[in-house]
Amino acid sequence: MKVEVLEEKSIRRNLYRVLRKTGVTKESICLNASFIEDLHFDKIDWSIFTYYLERIFDISVKDEELNKFGNVNDTLHYLRGELLYLCN
Repeated sequence: MKVEVLEEKSIRRNLYRVLRKTGVTKESICLNASFIEDLHFDKIDWSIFTYYLERIFDISVKDEELNKFGNVNDTLHYLRGELLYLCN
């Protein structure tokens, strides 16, 4: 259980790192923040976000999956599933 909590913190910390590289302020980052309405993502932001997400987490995100990311929490759920899949 303690390992899971540690991994969760690590995933969240790295996701926030990705968001910061996209230009999102620390104060704007919360789990229910919408990429479009709250964080004001445009096509360039999505490209930068995807680039760093794939590099930092060493994954490949398909466009179909990326389109499902409505808020930060959606991305966190995706990463949990993706990283769990890679570990098995």
